[in-house]
Amino acid sequence: MARVSRGVTKHARHKKIIDAAKGYRGRRKNTFRIANQAVEKAGQYAYIGRKLKKRQFRALWIQRINAAVRLHGMTYATFMGAMGKAGIEIDRKVLASLAMHEPDAFKAIVDQAKAAIK
Repeated sequence: MARVSRGVTKHARHKKIIDAAKGYRGRRKNTFRIANQAVEKAGQYAYIGRKLKKRQFRALWIQRINAAVRLHGMTYATFMGAMGKAGIEIDRKVLASLAMHEPDAFKAIVDQAKAAIK
């Protein structure tokens, strides 16, 4: 049986990792073994980061809504409860955007929520 040299395959695999490590410092960018570890760890951080981003944005939206609602004499918790009673189903992302860019529209929503409490 003929001997199979893996030169082309190995070179392609190494090149893929080295290209992914572009911009790293020291031997992490040009030594395969170290670059491989760095790229793998970077992938783990990226995976975790995609999950954390969702949490962090939700927290930011809640803070923005809370700040805007307090200008109208309510707290975030009472506002969200009142929204449920009023039957308003707007997600936090849109509410935060309205609070920042459309204060008049946000005030109308707050007024509807206040009316639902009474």
